[in-house]
Amino acid sequence: MGPDKTQLPPAIGAADPQRSGIGSDVSDTSLSEAVAILRKRWWIWFLAGVLGASYGFYKAVTQPRLFQADSTIEVHNGASNAYRLDTSSDYGDDSQTKMNTEVYILQSDTLLETVAREMDLANNPDFLGIPGPVQKRQSLSDPVVRANVVGELHGGLQVSLVARTQLIKISYVSLSPKLSADIVNHVVGAYIQRSFTAPEQQQELASSSLSDQLNILKDRVEKSQEEMMSLQRKLGVLGTDSKESQTQTSLGVLLGAEDTAKVERIRAESRYKMVEGMDPNAVEGSIEITPGTAPGELNNLRGQLAGVRAQYAQLTAPGGLGPNHPKVKALQDQINELTREITTEQDRVELQAKENYLATKAAEDKTGQEFEAQKKEAYDQGNDMVHLTVVQREYEQSRALYDGLQQRLETAKVEAGLDAVEVDTVDKAIPPLSPSLRPTPSIVLSTAVIFMLGGVVIAFIVESLDTGLHNIQEIEGLMNMPSLAVIPKSKRSSAEQTAAISTAQRNINVLTQPKSQFTEAFRSLQTSLLLATAGHPPKVILFTSATPSEGKTTAATNLASVLSQGGARVLLIDADLRRPNVHHRFGLTGKLGLTSVLAGSSTLEEALQRVPEMPNLDILPSGPVPPFPTEMLSSESMHALLERFRATYSYVVIDSPPILSVTDAVILGRVVDAVVLVIRHGKSNKSVMRRTRDLLARSGAPMAGIVMNAVDLNSPEYYGYYGYSGYSYGSMDGDSWTQSNDKGESSAGRTVKR
Repeated sequence: MGPDKTQLPPAIGAADPQRSGIGSDVSDTSLSEAVAILRKRWWIWFLAGVLGASYGFYKAVTQPRLFQADSTIEVHNGASNAYRLDTSSDYGDDSQTKMNTEVYILQSDTLLETVAREMDLANNPDFLGIPGPVQKRQSLSDPVVRANVVGELHGGLQVSLVARTQLIKISYVSLSPKLSADIVNHVVGAYIQRSFTAPEQQQELASSSLSDQLNILKDRVEKSQEEMMSLQRKLGVLGTDSKESQTQTSLGVLLGAEDTAKVERIRAESRYKMVEGMDPNAVEGSIEITPGTAPGELNNLRGQLAGVRAQYAQLTAPGGLGPNHPKVKALQDQINELTREITTEQDRVELQAKENYLATKAAEDKTGQEFEAQKKEAYDQGNDMVHLTVVQREYEQSRALYDGLQQRLETAKVEAGLDAVEVDTVDKAIPPLSPSLRPTPSIVLSTAVIFMLGGVVIAFIVESLDTGLHNIQEIEGLMNMPSLAVIPKSKRSSAEQTAAISTAQRNINVLTQPKSQFTEAFRSLQTSLLLATAGHPPKVILFTSATPSEGKTTAATNLASVLSQGGARVLLIDADLRRPNVHHRFGLTGKLGLTSVLAGSSTLEEALQRVPEMPNLDILPSGPVPPFPTEMLSSESMHALLERFRATYSYVVIDSPPILSVTDAVILGRVVDAVVLVIRHGKSNKSVMRRTRDLLARSGAPMAGIVMNAVDLNSPEYYGYYGYSGYSYGSMDGDSWTQSNDKGESSAGRTVKR
């Protein structure tokens, strides 16, 4: 292994370059960056401002001569509320809501259509903006014509509230002063007319609806009344306040009669049972206390029988008359007759008690039957009474509702017209004397500002879509690598000068322009590389780029020339084995070179070449193009050859192929001390740089930094950023470089960031 290779530290705030995916793709946005973008894209917003001013001037010159007529009206409820039966307002205390509602009504399509019909605007040439009379009459019945006319009215009409008042301002703008005034006055007139007709129409609609409801309620009341009266007649109830019917009265009487008959039946039954079962001789004792009988007759017969038996006993007593005595026989016959009469009377009394019992029982049964019949009728009447109560309640409710609606209908008729909003015309619209024109400076300024703001937006959009890298700040932020130097565009010599110089002097600018910004930039690159690490400057330096034609060969050849001019022994190797170009820059032959040495077909001494202008510089061309360049560069022979160069030369500068094209530079990057990435200003973009950064980070190559090539130091991206202080250079000759007030000295002496 060779000596330790020196690697420059990454920029402050950057991630370790040995790891993949390092760095941030987007730098922090700041006000200074925004200002830089505006300076960079100044032509966009400046052009937009110029276009805006031009367009504004055109608008000011060509703006139509419009005439605006104004009218002011006052909207209030007036004194009509004093006559209202219901003083509650639909809007409550929110007068602002009411005023906003009136403004909307003034702008409504219906109101504007009314104005259009009154003024026949569909056929008004001033309104339509056509010269002369209308050839074909149009009707607002056509939806298209109506929409166009109402839309045109909307476009010219303006309705606004006057702050903290009940005033409304109506304005209309048109090409005719008289038409503007007429339209405003017709709008106010139509609005005033509507304020009176709309409440009346609403009241008529409400009255019509109430009348229909009243007719329905009236029929319902009449039907309920007829049904109620029919039930009252059926129940025998007089009036709606009667609580007791005839059936209920009869039911009470029958209930008392039933009780009385039951008592009489019980009495008669008990008398009959008593008479039937007692001793005939004891009948007279019970007969006395039994009402409805004739106890005296039976008692008289029994008294007569007792007297005759006494006489019979006296006559038949011993010593008296015998049984055959006629007088005795007469008494016996009388006794027999009285006995027969008593028996007959007893049978009659018993029969009378039985008949009385049967009569009372029949009376009780009849009374019970009547009571049951009346009770059933009372039950039926009870259901009818419930129905009657329901019908009465429905009748009363319908009657109350009917009376309420009838009163409301009368109230609505009285209040018709009181709901109208009172409108007073404060200022009537008159035709304006002069058109309303916006000041030309105001139009130009406002349009220019708007266009310029749009240009600023477009500038930022263009910047966000721009994937190019335009300054060191962007590249450093994207690559996370320090910038070693900024190489300005080289100024080629004239044809007369190139005819008298060698090929090396013609292609290597540092040889012919020692005091130019170009040469000073390479001296700055030399200083940045040699001072990268104290005590251990890199000896083997590899130059590469992301893509072809970025100037890596120019950077390598010119740096090798600057290093050799300092007295150090330098070797320049052309390791681009596919498209070698170093030998052409110095006017050398490429028959022998690196490939022939590695292949063993020639010795190193035979392959090395020199130019007279730089005696301390040895050049090793690429040699013949090999079939497998990558295998040759990664061989042990190549490593051994580099170790030999380390011991022989002070510095070894290698020109390698682009990184994204082939892997040769990645392979060589592992065995060198420092890798310098050359980026051509304005050529590379962000996606290419991201792939290059990731590839270098994964390879572990010792990245020293980046070199910006072919930079225009007078561009806004670099003006002031590097702080060029006007240090001037004199030209070697009068034609190659003119004395200029350059701003690149600070960049030329700038060292690597740490």
